[in-house]
Amino acid sequence: MEVMEPSAKYLAKPAYKQTEVGVIPEEWEVKTIGESLRLINGRAFRPDEWQQSGLPIIRIQNLNDTESAFNYFAGPIEERHRIEPGDLLFAWSGTTGTSFGARLWGGPTGVLNQHIFKVVPNLKNLTMSYAFLVLRKVQEQIEKQAHGFKASFVHVKKSDLVGVLLPVPPSKAEQQAIAEALSDADALIESLEQLLAKKRQIKQGAMQELLTGQKRLPGFAGGWAVKRLGELASIQRGASPRPIDSPVWFDENSSVGWVRISDVTQAGMHLTETTQRLSAQGIQHSRPVAKDSLIMSICATVGRPIITKIDTCIHDGFVVFDKLLADQKFLYYMLSSIEDDWSRHGQTGSQMNLNTGLINSTAVPMPPTVEEQTAIATVLSDMDAEIAALETKLAKARSLKQGMMQELLTGRIRLV
Repeated sequence: MEVMEPSAKYLAKPAYKQTEVGVIPEEWEVKTIGESLRLINGRAFRPDEWQQSGLPIIRIQNLNDTESAFNYFAGPIEERHRIEPGDLLFAWSGTTGTSFGARLWGGPTGVLNQHIFKVVPNLKNLTMSYAFLVLRKVQEQIEKQAHGFKASFVHVKKSDLVGVLLPVPPSKAEQQAIAEALSDADALIESLEQLLAKKRQIKQGAMQELLTGQKRLPGFAGGWAVKRLGELASIQRGASPRPIDSPVWFDENSSVGWVRISDVTQAGMHLTETTQRLSAQGIQHSRPVAKDSLIMSICATVGRPIITKIDTCIHDGFVVFDKLLADQKFLYYMLSSIEDDWSRHGQTGSQMNLNTGLINSTAVPMPPTVEEQTAIATVLSDMDAEIAALETKLAKARSLKQGMMQELLTGRIRLV
């Protein structure tokens, strides 16, 4: 497994050398995981050994959430299976991005379940913090390979791991400096994640209050009314050319997009691009939708609204809200707030779908004036803009950390 690709730029420097893992500083060493880390597999428990008291059994689901419920084991255990706070663990079986990979255990003393390695670094070679970093790097490479094979579940044998090569600084001071620098990057990412979660929660609360009239913005009064969606817009279903996969309907050079469910689920409030574009013939057999139209999915992922920012056509898995008698953004947020409710009323078959009769008859609370609708939509839109800015900042922080890992764990940048 490669740790980095060779770089001619670094080969030109006399202080660097070419190795099996790429170009690294002259004084760095290449070690295998087997030489540097001891991997101790967890204990297999029979169903009758799972009890209500004793030591918590540390399972894969407990690695991501220390508040997750434990089962317990009251019998004697070998010391090799005992887990203490601060121990380094590696889940060798699990889903990419979540339960698979390296963790520093932050929960209580317990006993390790199978499918998880207890990792004991050879402290002559590695500090605990540097061992965690190189395992995270190995984890990312395994997950990247799995993604290439479209696999979401990863299962890695011990025999596959022990031979993996690692670049290792001989100085514990350099290992510690690298770990501290990346720990600071992790702390920034964690703080942004927590702030983003808080902002999303605040927005959710604001939607619940503002879109139901529980809370009124200053300067507005008067009773709200309950309106059917059919009273607020002319709701028209899209159309699909048949057979739907015929190439005659498509033209990648066309300026008219064809909205697919995946285009909507990957976007926010505004649709700015589509994966496919329709030919002139395809446009004739679909339903054209002008720029700045409000549409909503009614098949598979039902009830997802979006405002188009390009000229598009919609197939019969969407509806368009024309001739609006309400503020468009307010109606978008109202539809967003009831998105989860549609699945309880839609028709089921091979996949969930909604019909226009159901959508027309769905009732929603409405402020008495368009001005109040606009004001509410503006507040929520400002919150969305703040969340989007935080998401961009978080993505940048994650990208910078990835770059730091590549530079620091290969010695391209030296801290000591």
